[in-house]
Amino acid sequence: MIPERYKGSCHCGAVRFEVRTALTPAGRCNCSMCRRKGALMTPMIDAADVKIISGEESLTLYQFNTRTAKHYFCKHCGIYPFHQTRKDPLRWRANIGCLEGVDPYALEASVADGASLSVLEDA
Repeated sequence: MIPERYKGSCHCGAVRFEVRTALTPAGRCNCSMCRRKGALMTPMIDAADVKIISGEESLTLYQFNTRTAKHYFCKHCGIYPFHQTRKDPLRWRANIGCLEGVDPYALEASVADGASLSVLEDA
C-alpha cells in the first residue's frame, strides 16, 4: 500500500497529529504493554513522517523494561496515539484507531512477537 498523509487525534482532541504512512500491513504486538492496550498499529514510520500538530504538552511518556521504546499517551483521556519503537528507535508506529476516516476493524492484522524481545532485569 502506498503511504498517504493522515490526520489523527486522541479521544478528547487535546493531542492532534499527522502521519505519512501506509495502513497495511497493520499489526498488533504480543508484548506485555501492547497486549494490554490492544491497539492496531500502522507499519513502521520514519520519525520525520510523524508530526505533532498540537497538544504536545498533553502527552505523557511511559517506558518500561529496557526503556528504549517510548509509548506516548494523552494525559487527559489516556489514549495512545503513537510510539517510538524498541526494535528501531528511529522508527515509529501510530494507533490506526486514532486516524481520521479509517476503520481499524476493516483491516487484516498480523501479530509481532514483541514478547520475545523482552529482557527482564532484576526487579
